[in-house]
Amino acid sequence: MGSENETRISEFLLLGISEESRWQPFLFGLFLSMYLVTVLGNLLIILATISDSHLHTPMYFFLSNLSFVDICFTSTTIPKMLVNIQTERKAITYEGCILQIYFFILFGVLDNFLLTVMAYDRFVAICHPLHYTVIMNRQLCVSLVLASWITSALNSLLQSLMVLRLSFCTDLEIPHFFCELNQVVLLACSDTFPNDMVMYFAAGLLFCGPLAGILYSYSKIVSSIHAISSAQGKYKAFSTCASHLSVVSLFYCTCLGVYFSSSATHNSHSSATASVMYSVVTPMLNPFIYSLRNKDITGALRRLFVGKL
Repeated sequence: MGSENETRISEFLLLGISEESRWQPFLFGLFLSMYLVTVLGNLLIILATISDSHLHTPMYFFLSNLSFVDICFTSTTIPKMLVNIQTERKAITYEGCILQIYFFILFGVLDNFLLTVMAYDRFVAICHPLHYTVIMNRQLCVSLVLASWITSALNSLLQSLMVLRLSFCTDLEIPHFFCELNQVVLLACSDTFPNDMVMYFAAGLLFCGPLAGILYSYSKIVSSIHAISSAQGKYKAFSTCASHLSVVSLFYCTCLGVYFSSSATHNSHSSATASVMYSVVTPMLNPFIYSLRNKDITGALRRLFVGKL
């Protein structure tokens, strides 16, 4: 066993969502469609916020960053999955797996941080409207996004370096469609206690911490909206944060759903299927949620394309 542990690993095998060959064409078409919709939808959000001067506000600055991160988030996993289905190969190199772990964690945590920053932005806009432009100045907005990037990058670097210290045996099959950190750690032959501690600590700090911040922000927002006397005023105040609240609910509910479903069933393939919700479906739906009931975004897109005709 000791000699096996020291064997240099060259690649892992990604088993995907389903190993049945009859499902592969369907899965390829489904995930290719979702990926294209995700990239196109989020690119349109970015173009709209850049091209329209009316959208050069903190809220849309954070939204354009979220759209960029969502594109990167899905691009970390889906293209490799599509290539594997098309070529009928399941292999991913050891280096490629480590890189996929790094970028998946990076953009996943960034999503989390940006949603928290956007919740704070809505909190200031609704609870302190007279001081909004002073508090949410350009320097603070850039600093919040930069701090999110740095913290996410350091965390993903730590998690990736922790994987590099592990030794692996002969079982190198990952029952997932990407190199999910927990699944890779489970394949290790060496002691994984330090990895588990780092994962749990990071999850508690970087997942539960932002979630607590979002819940606090919305508790204050609800109190402020409740204090507004007119029904029209309440509706206007709530409509400014309805889209963000929908995205937050979708992201956290799917993440928690994946965690509890995998804990309850202990079925890795079920976990892989459930993780599609937060890693693929949520980034795809975000542009629709932010644009369907948002007159600013739809108006900017209309001006963008009508102006080019």
